[in-house]
Amino acid sequence: MKKFVQIAFLLIGGALGLVFLPPLYKLLHLSSNPWLDNPYVSVALGAIILFTLSFAFSDYFVRLISWMEEVLFKVPVGDLLFGTLGLIIGLIVAYFLGFAIDSVKLGAITGVIPIILSFVLGYLGFRVGFKKRDELIQLFTLRSNHTKKKQAEGIETQEEQGSYKLLDTSVIIDGRIADISETGFIEGILVVPQFVLTELQHIADSSDTLKRTRGRRGLDILKKLQDERMTKVEITEEDFEDVQEVDLKLVRLAKKMGNDTQIVTNDFNLNKVCELHQVKVLNINDLANAVKPVVIPGEDMQVMVIKDGKEHNQGVAYLDDGTMIVVEGGRSYIGQAITVTVTSVLQTSAGRMIFAKPKDD
Repeated sequence: MKKFVQIAFLLIGGALGLVFLPPLYKLLHLSSNPWLDNPYVSVALGAIILFTLSFAFSDYFVRLISWMEEVLFKVPVGDLLFGTLGLIIGLIVAYFLGFAIDSVKLGAITGVIPIILSFVLGYLGFRVGFKKRDELIQLFTLRSNHTKKKQAEGIETQEEQGSYKLLDTSVIIDGRIADISETGFIEGILVVPQFVLTELQHIADSSDTLKRTRGRRGLDILKKLQDERMTKVEITEEDFEDVQEVDLKLVRLAKKMGNDTQIVTNDFNLNKVCELHQVKVLNINDLANAVKPVVIPGEDMQVMVIKDGKEHNQGVAYLDDGTMIVVEGGRSYIGQAITVTVTSVLQTSAGRMIFAKPKDD
């Protein structure tokens, strides 16, 4: 490296001698000398002078180059590449600005401004390219992926069209959304607003044991959705400070996100509010009712009466899926397994209820 520095000094000295020594001869009135007024002599003198100085300064230059090597080797390739691109862009801008300033003819300052602009804009370009590397990579990646998808598919995907499913607090705590999503019956992007997460956190931090358990279950379901779901689960920071109720915030967010946005819930009241606001809604209870075995009036079934009902002489039993069966005249059979005959079925978004009477009657 030391020899390389000395050779560089030799070449630079020759170039400087050719440029600066002839004017110096004229200044000292030595240009009449035929030996000095020779470009080859000027090159040789300049080369000899700087080559002689290289013996004194070459060690310092070697240390400087070694230090710069160590710094550059530690810098990531991406940072160095984008920093260099920023530097080049800054110098190009400085060149055009300098060209414009040179045409104005501002006198002696005209020659200084382009140099200052080169230093300032070159430095700024390098810093911007160095600091914004991740954002630039992300920008180019997104554009590249978007172009490839359009070329490969020829049409926009459902996600690009904005098919969103907004999850409310009740459906997250319920947990069935994770199983339904895993089967692939729900398409598009699941969106969880930050205000729903905040409500879940408040429930999970509650002093009531039951509420705390439900809140933590909801957070676990969200984690499961993020880990196992094929499509994306997004968390949006969009909020409406002028509204306190979470249900109304969901409705307003669904309207803001577009006509394809749907609210996924199992809350009967939120279902009704969405219908009033003409917002699309997917009710998990409706889906569960749709896939339950059909019960026909007149059909017999075996049930266990476990408690009395609200009305006089009623008993209450439950199917394995949690469907409540109201047994007329079943109060006297509490604690017994009996055969009942279905009289009617009431099915709503809030759930399904079966009315029956003992077969003996």
